Amino acid sequence: MNSPLVYRLMRPGEEADVTDLVMRVFDEFVAPQFSVEGRREFQSYADPHLLLLRSRWNHFVLLADTQKEIAGMIEMRCDGHVALFFVEGEFQSSGVGGELLRRALEICRRRNPEVSKVTVNSSPNAVVTYERLGFCRAGPERTEDQVRFVPMVLDLLDTNLSRPPAE
Repeated sequence: MNSPLVYRLMRPGEEADVTDLVMRVFDEFVAPQFSVEGRREFQSYADPHLLLLRSRWNHFVLLADTQKEIAGMIEMRCDGHVALFFVEGEFQSSGVGGELLRRALEICRRRNPEVSKVTVNSSPNAVVTYERLGFCRAGPERTEDQVRFVPMVLDLLDTNLSRPPAE
């Protein structure tokens, strides 16, 4: 990681690069745990056109950018749900994910001050990472539309947004 990271909102026209990152990380770390149908379902959600549409509606996409490549991304609904959250392999465990989450929470609370918790449907292999970021399990592993996930929640009333969550 040579270039300093810039954290910023996704710009129109970048959705294909963002979904390339999402699919690369998904294929490496998550897809092996999914059925063929589950992979297809995830791919249809991660479509660049749909990402752009969601970002214009009630979602936003925050990027960690090295100015040479996108190191990570988080897509959040303004009601406090993490829709997508991926960090390039070489940037994992370096604080990029924690900083993306911290900054996304700040944006979310500015846009919707009523948000008191953040939810995520974590892939089974990311549960430990989300727990390090302050999330707790909100139920057992489930499968919907062939996609495996563990529902998790982060109580913002117990979260200090001035410091990045541990990663």
